[in-house]
Formats: sequence, structure tokens, C-alpha cells
Amino acid sequence: MRNLNKTNLSRLLSVTMAAVLAAASGSVLAGAGDPAAGKKKNSMCAGCHGIADYRTAFPEVYSVPKLGGQHAAYIIKALQEYKAGDRSHPSMRAIASSLSDQDMADLAAYYASDAAKSAGK
Repeated sequence: MRNLNKTNLSRLLSVTMAAVLAAASGSVLAGAGDPAAGKKKNSMCAGCHGIADYRTAFPEVYSVPKLGGQHAAYIIKALQEYKAGDRSHPSMRAIASSLSDQDMADLAAYYASDAAKSAGK
């Protein structure tokens, strides 16, 4: 029973450390973004994400998620996953594949800023 507790504690510490490192790396990337630059780059996003209650018809009908007010680290991670093919929406994959890491950080900083929280939906 004592070894089981050590094993569980070791696993818990490993998972906790991984979560802390992932959060820290997202924060570092998000902190590097420039909201003003992101605002200038958001035209490709606003076409869908800037329309209140917009629903897309391709590849299937679903509500387009709100970007304004999202956490920057979440936006960066989502864009990276689209670019890598880990998320499957064809339009988002095409858009994300054209973005540099700095573009992603700038867009994320803009959408996480107070200016974008009330914009769109």
C-alpha cells in the first residue's frame, strides 16, 4: 500500500508539473503578442468570428465560436492545432497554415484584450 501511495504521488506530481509547464509556455507566447498588430491582422478572422450569431455551412452547420474575450493561450493553442492538422476544419486549417507564430501571438493578444471583448459576438 505504501508503494501505491508513492506511485500515485509521483504521477500526480508529473501531471501537475506538465500542466504548469504548458500553462507557462502559453503565457509566454501570449505575452509576446501585440494587440495593435493583431487588430491589423484580424480581417481574415472577422469575416466569420466578427458576425454575431454566425453559423457556418461548410463543412457542416455549427455556430462559429466567439473570439473576443478568449484567453490568448487558448487561441494560440487552437491555431497551432489547426496548422498542425490536429483540428480538422478545412477553412481554419488553411488560415492557420498561413500564420507565423508571431501572427498567432498578435491575434491572440488582440482577441484577449479589452478592445476585442465587446467586438463581434
